[in-house]
Amino acid sequence: MKAFLNWSGGKDSGFCLYKAQQQGLNINALVTAVNQKHDRVSMHGVRRVLLEQQADSIQLPLYTTELPEQPDMNVYEEKISEANHLLKAEGYTHAVSGDLFLEDLKAYREALYAKDAIDCLFPIWKINTTEMLEEFISLGFKAVIVCVNNNFLDKSFCGRLIDRSFINDLPQNVDPCGENGEYHSFVFDGPIFSKPIPFILGEIVRQEYKAPSQSEPAPSASFFFQDLMPG
Repeated sequence: MKAFLNWSGGKDSGFCLYKAQQQGLNINALVTAVNQKHDRVSMHGVRRVLLEQQADSIQLPLYTTELPEQPDMNVYEEKISEANHLLKAEGYTHAVSGDLFLEDLKAYREALYAKDAIDCLFPIWKINTTEMLEEFISLGFKAVIVCVNNNFLDKSFCGRLIDRSFINDLPQNVDPCGENGEYHSFVFDGPIFSKPIPFILGEIVRQEYKAPSQSEPAPSASFFFQDLMPG
């Protein structure tokens, strides 16, 4: 088996990689969807240079799926399939993802990759999200909030570190891990890294976002993005 991890750069990806390694899964590469126009991780808005620094510290090769600014579902799936064919040519047989409990997203992902004869693995599936975040913190992982859905969280959550005070401040209608798209993060330290990723908090911008796939929040939502600059 040769597997790649769908790497968003956030806490779920980091925790998933850690758990996969603990379970004896051999992850051979990271794969990330990147907004080609803005040179940033799709939806998370993190600069490509910081993504590359993550991969360098994790010591795994990074593959990027280059997406246009606002791809529709057909374009998104075409780009994923193109990337899958390249990965298949290099011997990859399994896609590993950090999904937690969204059954429709899991089924969608399995069907999408099955078209290219790639099997899916979900190392942290059905883990309780409160317990996961507690374990994430206790293991020494560190992550910063880079995007919030304004339907759930206000601008003040941008740039915050994921710690116990962050958990305590989350409204009751927000999943602790943001599994419903309430927020996204950038993981910059922890047991999967050979060295921390230095960064500086930049400006916060508000944008309307059109979702490229079922894995993203409703297209009518408004988002705040915390820019991170290389430290």
